[in-house]
Amino acid sequence: MFSIFRRRKIAENDLGILKTDMHSHVLPGIDDGSPDSETSLELIQGLKDLGYSKLIASPHILWDMFKNDDRTIGYALEEGRKVLQEHHVEVELNAAAEYYMDEHFDDLVRTETPLRCIKDNLVLVEFSFVSPPLGLKEKLFDLQVRGYQPIIAHPERYLYFAENKSWYDEIVHAGCYLQINLLSLAGYYGKGALELAKYIYKKKLVHFLGTDLHHHRHLHALRHAPGLMDHVKEVLDTGKIKNMEL
Repeated sequence: MFSIFRRRKIAENDLGILKTDMHSHVLPGIDDGSPDSETSLELIQGLKDLGYSKLIASPHILWDMFKNDDRTIGYALEEGRKVLQEHHVEVELNAAAEYYMDEHFDDLVRTETPLRCIKDNLVLVEFSFVSPPLGLKEKLFDLQVRGYQPIIAHPERYLYFAENKSWYDEIVHAGCYLQINLLSLAGYYGKGALELAKYIYKKKLVHFLGTDLHHHRHLHALRHAPGLMDHVKEVLDTGKIKNMEL
């Protein structure tokens, strides 16, 4: 039996009110998250201990590094579900994708290739932490024209928008959703990301909270970060959060 059941630590923080985590990298061997089934079991059990009853994994599709598609994601999802069943871990596990807005993504949109959605038409997208892609608003509009609802992953981590915070208002008013990482609220990525996250949720612009869980260090931070639940309460008080609808 895997070691998690011999040395499991119960979480201090309780995220059960959110019910669903819609951004994580817990499928085995598919991206820079869990490398194998044993680690997937440990990470998923850890999220269950935090109170989640449903997980929508979001493996990277970033063509220069992670050439994932329906086949690779479907296979990893089957492996993840199998190990949960074998060890009687009762949590619902599904899989969408986190699309990096590169040329491959442009090709998928242009050729109207069906995208893996969080639910219905909700598509999780990300882009460079160094600089925004050229024509970002046009790319998002093209996605909307094809019937998708973009969710911008971890917008608080794009620190170059700190000098132009009105971008967040503009992108939401243009019809996009924003998803903040709980790790940002835990201070894991530093003061800059935390301050931008607070700006976004205080303006009532955030629609989803996600763990963006990759490994055990992330899990430890989510379990034990002081003050995390205070931020979560403030975000929930905005009345905008949609995790519970997934």
